[in-house]
Amino acid sequence: MSKIVNPCKVITGKDTRFSYLIVNEPKSINGGTPKYSVSLIIPKSDTKTIEKVKAAIQAAYEEGQSKLKGNGKSVPQLKALKTPLRDGDLERPDDEAYANSYFINANSASKPGVVDADCQPILDTSELYSGIYGRASINFYAFNTNGNKGIACGLNNLQKLRDGEPLGGHSRAEDDFADEDDFLN
Repeated sequence: MSKIVNPCKVITGKDTRFSYLIVNEPKSINGGTPKYSVSLIIPKSDTKTIEKVKAAIQAAYEEGQSKLKGNGKSVPQLKALKTPLRDGDLERPDDEAYANSYFINANSASKPGVVDADCQPILDTSELYSGIYGRASINFYAFNTNGNKGIACGLNNLQKLRDGEPLGGHSRAEDDFADEDDFLN
């Protein structure tokens, strides 16, 4: 059976870090429709993933020409549109987690599948926090809503490969209470 190739879909590299991870319960932003979401932090050294993302954004642009044109006479150039691949050094210079990285904000109205390194579903929600590393299945698509045009990123599924330092200053209970010596003092 041959695999159908979707030029707008990307599986990120194994060193992608998940930030602002909302995969257990959807959250509403500014009163909008509740969504699942994640900010994917991709090291600039992961050139293979960055190239795949750029190619998928280009494919989404080409596929979405009629949507991007809308009622206008022409399709705006890709460089004039909002795209989801952003430079952490430029847009988040004060956030160490985004240093020397690109980032992509992906979201979905439906709950993404989340598996571990062995592709087994992760049922313990405490395993999922901002700061873990893994791979993400994402897809890019053109949008034209209320005068805003561009390429957006949809979240399909996530694979947690390893733990990382929690982001956002929130520690895990397992880490806070792991040292029994503190308990006895």
